[in-house]
Amino acid sequence: MKGNMNNMMRQMQKMQKKMMKAQEELHEMTFEASSGGGMVTVSANGKKEIIDVEIKEEVVDPDDIEMLQDLILAATNDVLNQVDEKSNETMGQFTKGLNMPGMF
Repeated sequence: MKGNMNNMMRQMQKMQKKMMKAQEELHEMTFEASSGGGMVTVSANGKKEIIDVEIKEEVVDPDDIEMLQDLILAATNDVLNQVDEKSNETMGQFTKGLNMPGMF
């Protein structure tokens, strides 16, 4: 029984290392989303940090600031959703089949 327990602990440590590596790789990824036909582009990293916002000059209209704000919000929400999806896909592989409340 003790041998089984040691083997299980080794397997858990291996899985933990794989999870940490997968999370590191995810954090280093860059995601990009645009709105308004490419008028606004927002980039984020895998940590959900916005790292760049590009706004085409022709979309900047002082009389219609609301449209620009909407485009920025749309692109930002889209890029953050991409990060969430990739994170769930990447990290979900480690919890598949495990019934562990509170995990992801």
